[in-house]
Amino acid sequence: MPAALSSERPAEFHGEAAVLDLGEIRVSRFSLSPLRSRRTAAMIRRGDPEQYQLALLRKGVTSLSQHRSECTVGTGDLMLWDTSRPSCNQMPATGGQVQATILLLPRNIMPLRTQRLDQVLARRIPGDRGMAAVLSSFMTALEDHGAECGPDELRRLGTVAVDLATACLAQHLDTEDQLPAEVRTQALVRRIRAFIEHNLGDPELDPSAVAAHHHISVRTLHQLFHDQGESVRARIRRRRLEQCRSDLADPGLRARHVSAIAARWGFSGPVVFSRSFREAYGLSPTEFRALCARARPRSATGGSAVRPATATRTSRPSWGMPPEALTEAMAPTGLSA
Repeated sequence: MPAALSSERPAEFHGEAAVLDLGEIRVSRFSLSPLRSRRTAAMIRRGDPEQYQLALLRKGVTSLSQHRSECTVGTGDLMLWDTSRPSCNQMPATGGQVQATILLLPRNIMPLRTQRLDQVLARRIPGDRGMAAVLSSFMTALEDHGAECGPDELRRLGTVAVDLATACLAQHLDTEDQLPAEVRTQALVRRIRAFIEHNLGDPELDPSAVAAHHHISVRTLHQLFHDQGESVRARIRRRRLEQCRSDLADPGLRARHVSAIAARWGFSGPVVFSRSFREAYGLSPTEFRALCARARPRSATGGSAVRPATATRTSRPSWGMPPEALTEAMAPTGLSA
């Protein structure tokens, strides 16, 4: 994607970028030395992916001007720009290396009207509160763990990303009521799932606690999850069991007692945990741990190890570096041909 670049220290410039495919959208990450980039109308006519790009700044400082707006953002902030409009980005030479994670959102999948999104272009969005904080946590986890997910999981994460980005921008515009009801519902479900995930170790986590935290009734909570194929209580139980199962299979945690692992993930006692684990996996926690321990040495010597029932994949997607990664992914940062 065409842009004009300049650097006060071109001999010292260093940049890295990578892109992960999430189906309809992509997410990019980059790290680069300070520079200035400019994208004009003529450059847009030469090449335009027709995207909104929503960046979470992980490190450094940068300033962006677009559509009669200008902002300066620092670590933890978000900002939005439109690849179809002229823009100018400036990273101060004294600010050090800049790192960011960016959602690349095709214009045609965003449910908010263009006129509304224009109001948030080149505006600082603090990432430490409300939906922006939820989105920031999601984007951070996506960068850190996205490559561990399979293609189907990544496509689902792409849908989540669009929902969260839309809800975040709508909240910043104070226009949540203008979102389609389905989008508002999906965004709320995503927030609830994130809350559950971050509080699995709390033994008091149950539907009542989840509902109270999100200022809804337990009945409404159950209605939200009615079409999800899994109740709130079942989700909490399943995710706790999965985390315990992972810990039991971890050779680095062999010295940790089974009851300690159960307590770590919110089970009220070893009896309840053992019964739940056996119902889910057909083995007691101790039997499962022993099976994992037997499987590891045989695998190491090339034998045909007996493996506990677990999901496997023949290959995983990874953060790639296609030729256009430094161009399409980061227009305002100036990484372009």
